[in-house]
Amino acid sequence: MESGDVVIVGTGHGGTHAAIALRQNGFEGSILLVGRDSSPPHERPPLSKDYLAGERTTDRMLDRPESFWADKDISLLLATVVTRIDPLAKEVSLTGNQSVRYGTLIWAAGGDARRLDCPGAYLDGVHAVRHKPDVKSMMAGLDGTQRRVVVVGGGYVGLEAGALLAGQDCKVTLVEAQSRILAEAAGEELSRFFEAEHRSHGVDFRLEAEVEAVLGDGDKVTSVKLSTGEEIACDMVVAGIGIVPAVGPLIAAGAAGADGIDVDEFCRTSLNDVYAVGDCAAHANPYADGAVIRLESVQNANDMAVAAAKAICGEGEPYNAMPWFWSDQYDIRLQTAGLSMGHDQTVLRGDPATRSFSVIYLKDGRVIAVDAVNCTKDYAQGQKLVKERREVDADLLADADIPLKEIR
Repeated sequence: MESGDVVIVGTGHGGTHAAIALRQNGFEGSILLVGRDSSPPHERPPLSKDYLAGERTTDRMLDRPESFWADKDISLLLATVVTRIDPLAKEVSLTGNQSVRYGTLIWAAGGDARRLDCPGAYLDGVHAVRHKPDVKSMMAGLDGTQRRVVVVGGGYVGLEAGALLAGQDCKVTLVEAQSRILAEAAGEELSRFFEAEHRSHGVDFRLEAEVEAVLGDGDKVTSVKLSTGEEIACDMVVAGIGIVPAVGPLIAAGAAGADGIDVDEFCRTSLNDVYAVGDCAAHANPYADGAVIRLESVQNANDMAVAAAKAICGEGEPYNAMPWFWSDQYDIRLQTAGLSMGHDQTVLRGDPATRSFSVIYLKDGRVIAVDAVNCTKDYAQGQKLVKERREVDADLLADADIPLKEIR
């Protein structure tokens, strides 16, 4: 039976950076990385960006060169899925009748793309954007004639996929259940800006509509039927409606959690010597007024991985990193600092018509988040305001001629 002083489940950003952080913090024991992917650890954000567009190859997505893992004495066990955890025996059961013993377990398995919950959801031509095989299958389906695509979900993944598909001469229709895109992630100013940008690139929208069924000819998708009664002919459906945390074995082993796995400020679960990091870890976040949330971002995965590694090495520091995100759509780069949830005021800084502006979010008069569109200066300078939850006059924030770093 294999064993590892630290066994890490998941080879995404959280898992790989936990392994790296352990070595950086002086951990000398054995480390085993277990992942379902058949390829070495690679970056995930490009999947809905330039990898989908065919502008980045697999070798350019590697998190580290393949030789790195051997050089750092980190073992990889790929194309392997965890089926069971025995927290008393400290043993993990794997596919292929394998088992691994651990001293400490770090769960960084992320999640699986949420599937459409309707008839026809598994027809050929219905895709998600989560793993490389998903995107490869999508790319293979884009032949010379099959160019009508329905994207379901008006969050960042759906919008990024829609932008890239529109850029490949696809006729894209985006379906969103709420009255505007990005309804849960941003203010109305940003939603309307991105909607206008997508429309200018030929993307059509169906807001306040849901997919009731995916229809097909045999096994192949031919259209989607909406809750409004409309039927949209298509050759492909892309679901960008979030993820389902991959936590089944941990929950079955007795770990506490509802939406994901609950962790404390050091990323420890309720099971002894078991940590959880990344998309699947539910934690009390200081930038959400202490609410227990999951964050699906590279920043969160990396910073939680570092917090867990330091705790294992006896140098525990509570996880309290400021959340940040980015999204690339067409020639637009959106950079976000902080969390806008719960805001009660927005301040528009600059003119969206120039395609370079910012939206500042306030709660009780204090800055809690910044969305910067093609405006890196506001993103960089606004981070300090977010970290300090600075109380600032809204009229000063709205004056784009005053640098944010000069506002007191």
